[in-house]
Amino acid sequence: MTEHRPDAASAMQHRHKRVALIVVAVVVGMVGMAYAAVPLYSLFCRATGYGGTPQIVDRPSDTRGNRVMTVRFDSNVSSDLPWTFEPDVPSIKLRTGETATVFFKVHNRSQKATSGLASYNVAPDQAGLFFNKISCFCFSEQHLEPGETMEMPVVFYLDPALETDDIMKNTESVTLSYTFFASKTPVASARGKPAL
Repeated sequence: MTEHRPDAASAMQHRHKRVALIVVAVVVGMVGMAYAAVPLYSLFCRATGYGGTPQIVDRPSDTRGNRVMTVRFDSNVSSDLPWTFEPDVPSIKLRTGETATVFFKVHNRSQKATSGLASYNVAPDQAGLFFNKISCFCFSEQHLEPGETMEMPVVFYLDPALETDDIMKNTESVTLSYTFFASKTPVASARGKPAL
């Protein structure tokens, strides 16, 4: 018959508590990392242009390049948002370092106030590092009254540094693509009452 000493039982309880604390700490850490992953990934994409994420700048380029490229515009709307959305022009020719302004038109086809938020990217992915937005409607939620139409500008330039990038040397065109998604927050109509 084995005899249990009080010291052995106490040591075992201490080990169990330590293991339980480690497991709880790991679970809390994993949940914290899951919440931090999205903003950290977004920050990484904005800093590096990864995944076609354009750069956000506050002023035009100081230099002009020599290369002229085609910039195409693509517009999409999620199926749960009753809007039409399109650029005024399908594409433009643009010299690197030159600032351009392009307008997109959006129209609320529904009989109630709605709001949407645009996500965006650039193709090819590498071009995101050189696509610099100065001003864009995608930085804030857009609200439209029933039947309302609005024109929204995008102000941008292509960084002349793309002329020395090995991956971009054979690229002749860049596509700026937007997709509007329905906002999850209630919309206040012009009368001040939330739209249903």
